[in-house]
Amino acid sequence: MSITLIGPAQIPSLGFGTFQLEQDTVADMVAAALSEGFRHIDTAQAYENEEQVGEGLRRADVRRDDVFLTTKILPEHFSPEAFIAAADASLKRLGTDYVDLLLLHWPSKEVPIAETIGALNDLISAGKVRHGGVSNFTMDMVDQAQAALNTPLAANQIELHPLIVQTRMIAHLASKGIPVEAYSPLAQGKVMENATLREIAAVHNASPAQIALAWVLTRPMSIALPRTGNKNRLADNLGAADIMLSAEEIASIDALGSAEGRLVSPETLAPAWD
Repeated sequence: MSITLIGPAQIPSLGFGTFQLEQDTVADMVAAALSEGFRHIDTAQAYENEEQVGEGLRRADVRRDDVFLTTKILPEHFSPEAFIAAADASLKRLGTDYVDLLLLHWPSKEVPIAETIGALNDLISAGKVRHGGVSNFTMDMVDQAQAALNTPLAANQIELHPLIVQTRMIAHLASKGIPVEAYSPLAQGKVMENATLREIAAVHNASPAQIALAWVLTRPMSIALPRTGNKNRLADNLGAADIMLSAEEIASIDALGSAEGRLVSPETLAPAWD
């Protein structure tokens, strides 16, 4: 498997996402993903499965230091004291002394970015967090976060799949040396029915899901976070890293994106998108 390490935080380019997994399957799926070869696990307080993710980590025959573990904190906890308390609560639920990456899950409409990042700096200094990043931030917000963070911003985790246009954000992050993490890289299953992806998949003896993941990984400084509740699909997701798309195929997939392709934009949390 051609999983590479991306950016200053050395993040494995393929991670196992845990959003909306059935609660009674999370621990089994995390353990299975690690057994299959994943070394990057992504969760969040909002997913309400950190305890199960921690249980999966403990079940797996993998050293904690060999796993890149990410969690996220919502804006309701962005005041500095609340942010530190929320991070401590996540560590307790996960059953670990540190997380490799802690993300501000959505931008706050009330607490200045610099205030929350100040608390993130303290968590990094204390050894509870190894790297800091953001999720669903606009370009200006990314710049504010990087200016306030004492270490390189490890990532902006955004919705990214073949059906959405994110070229401006990707170019901006690349210009700053900041990796992009793609959540919902399979467009919540919509890639499976796309004719272009199906045609390209047939050429590579692959699935449309594998082609969508391979497309994400062709972009420099890019990380994909597929989610599955089916253990039989774990190997296929990892195998996407070995698919080499041609320039023509990449261009065809690039052309699928549209401004209407966004699937995740909660009214109370989403910023004015770039």
